[in-house]
Amino acid sequence: MSKRESGQITDYGDLLVPDEEMLYDLADLFKVFADTTRIKILYSLMEQELPVTAISEAVGVSQSAVSHQLRSLKQAHLVKFRKEGKQIIYSLSDDHVYTMISQGLTHICE
Repeated sequence: MSKRESGQITDYGDLLVPDEEMLYDLADLFKVFADTTRIKILYSLMEQELPVTAISEAVGVSQSAVSHQLRSLKQAHLVKFRKEGKQIIYSLSDDHVYTMISQGLTHICE
């Protein structure tokens, strides 16, 4: 079933508008990008997956602060993790996250 058929998108002739819940979810997603520490974390994960210690060093904040921000990023489905022994390794959850960061940087650099 398409988003249009399920009622998630309303058709106003040539204009398709997502329903309120989808718009709310989109606004929540963009709120996650409103913190420079979270952006730095996402940027550090664009090239490779990293443990908290390496993210902390790359971003220049404490491991505790990184862990706190990673929690928000995980809730927003922007990062994922896997265990490697006792270490937890983080990465971007998918190519969409990479694209959002990359496109955002392109937009502000124009």
